[in-house]
Amino acid sequence: MNTTARDLRSREEKRLAAKADTRPRVTLSFYRYVQIANPEAFRQRLLDKWNSFDCMGRIYVAHEGINAQMNVPKVYWNEFDTWIQSQPELSGIPYKIAVEEGDAPSFFKLTVKVKEKIVADGLDDTSFDVTNTGQYLTAEEMNEYVNDPDAVIVDMRNAYESEVGKFEGAITPNVETFRDELKKTPELLRIHKDKKIALYCTGGIRCEKASAWLKHNGFKDVRHLKGGIIDYAHQVKEKGLPSTFKGKNFVFDERLGERISDEIISKCHLCKKNPSDTHYHCKNQICHTLFIGCDQCVEKKDGYCSWVCKQVDKLPENTKKVLARYYNIYIRKRQPFKKTRLAN
Repeated sequence: MNTTARDLRSREEKRLAAKADTRPRVTLSFYRYVQIANPEAFRQRLLDKWNSFDCMGRIYVAHEGINAQMNVPKVYWNEFDTWIQSQPELSGIPYKIAVEEGDAPSFFKLTVKVKEKIVADGLDDTSFDVTNTGQYLTAEEMNEYVNDPDAVIVDMRNAYESEVGKFEGAITPNVETFRDELKKTPELLRIHKDKKIALYCTGGIRCEKASAWLKHNGFKDVRHLKGGIIDYAHQVKEKGLPSTFKGKNFVFDERLGERISDEIISKCHLCKKNPSDTHYHCKNQICHTLFIGCDQCVEKKDGYCSWVCKQVDKLPENTKKVLARYYNIYIRKRQPFKKTRLAN
């Protein structure tokens, strides 16, 4: 849809249109900390050009940079890349190409938002040197850290991400947001302050900031995985390395996961026993809770996370609107995982 006008189609109409567009697409993510003087003007520039390429995705822009997750029709890939390289803020930016595309489109619309920060971290960037980040680790070096008893591996993602996939022996803080993890991690790692520390996340952006934060908190030897799990998977395949990452890599798009290794390390949230690492969002849009489900339970519950949600979804629309405010509170108390947000 080559237009910059506001798209007034419903969510379901956009989803159906995306599914109907069967052109092969490249799913990618990228980020860069770079000064953007006028984020609103930059946002409009991205919208104008990327709409002309029929791109879809979710992009955050701030004075501090850009955080993008999106897909591009392969027929426009060369033009897209040429345009990216011609932009002073984006030239030379490294792409993280998806490990696997999946059957469904990764995104079904293009959204570019201006934010205070490209990742919500809750930190006051004026209180420490955000540029004093740790050195990068390659996939081979990450494997060496995993196999080194004197090294500490730390997952800088949320609990629902690490539940389905993680590096062997990694510390996985039980948190729901990156903001919470940055608060918790310095104290959690206090006993490891003099050890070698390796951080990892999905595509590298969270670890970039986290490594600087830990160094500010007195940790001397902090490194982070370059390109995150996405780039690690590509390096492992290209170089014939063993994968020390086990399970699935959670991704913040319609696919909800990429298979990195054959191991299934998590269980169905509904029956609590069957192995599964497939995420679903509850069909009840008031709830929309993220949960892991096995084939048997998802079929039995018809895509809902509970019997309550299935019954509520049968109510008249006006009644559901009244219930929505209270029902969301109930769901958040009953389920530990909130609706997913953009990260990397």
